[in-house]
Amino acid sequence: MSLEVLNTIGNLGTFIVLSAAAIAAINQLRHTRAANHLDAVLALERDFNSPNLQESLAFVQSTLPTRMQDRSFRAELAAVGFIDPRSHPEMNVLNWFNQIGTLVKNEFIDEDAFLDQFSRLIDQYWMLLGPTVALLRRARGNAQYQNFEYIASRSRQWRDRGAAKPFPQKTPRMRVDDPWLAEDTRNNAPPS
Repeated sequence: MSLEVLNTIGNLGTFIVLSAAAIAAINQLRHTRAANHLDAVLALERDFNSPNLQESLAFVQSTLPTRMQDRSFRAELAAVGFIDPRSHPEMNVLNWFNQIGTLVKNEFIDEDAFLDQFSRLIDQYWMLLGPTVALLRRARGNAQYQNFEYIASRSRQWRDRGAAKPFPQKTPRMRVDDPWLAEDTRNNAPPS
């Protein structure tokens, strides 16, 4: 064999080894990125299930609309400076959703996977907290809770384009019995 042929074979071998190493590195990066996404989602899930955030979410659903009718309560929110989450639990919820928006916007969390799990919750809480955000923005500007607004906007777009994955067609549905349906719907009256 001539020296040129040997050099060509050597170069081809080097190319194959380098290509295999590059492919392995790309696969490793994908796995690392997926693990990081999973860690971030699990951390948010832990935060979501914490007693403090659960109490704050319940406050926003049940108490905040009434409290927002109180001018002094609104004035505390409108004043620039620290807002104590002990007297304003809605701040815990706003901060949590803003953190989510930051993570999704900067691609630390996969948007589709996250919205598949939390889209309805985001939509509901943006509706409940939008007026509070508007009040906070009076003196603080439109940047206040912009990442919560971002994730709420992305959630609406995601749902509008039908990105929510339906139940897989080839997977049989389970029977779900509702033994209290007749009793609870009788006379369309809420339970007492």
